[in-house]
Amino acid sequence: MTHLNLLLLAAGDPKQGGSIQFVLMGGIILVFWLFMIRPQAKKAKEQKKFIEELQKGAKIVTIAGIHASIFKVNEDGTLTIEVNPGSYLKIEKSAISQEWTAALNKPVVAAK
Repeated sequence: MTHLNLLLLAAGDPKQGGSIQFVLMGGIILVFWLFMIRPQAKKAKEQKKFIEELQKGAKIVTIAGIHASIFKVNEDGTLTIEVNPGSYLKIEKSAISQEWTAALNKPVVAAK
């Protein structure tokens, strides 16, 4: 039997009005929400919190792979970063990679 036949058999009597189909559709929507929408919303919330907490002097990595430290947090949603001493770039806050910055700032464990 194919999967379609099994679903049709599970649907039961056509006189019931298809209540089983509504339950199955609700289950599909619930699974979609649990595995797709919820994790993306959580990640977006963490990214927003990370960007709001950026301060002067923090070591960062941009999504383009530029390693720098924050020289100034501007009021217009941008940052002035210092790439080398005396070399500054103005970038958007959203251009900071949360994952790469966390990896850069992770404490290094000494090998024994």
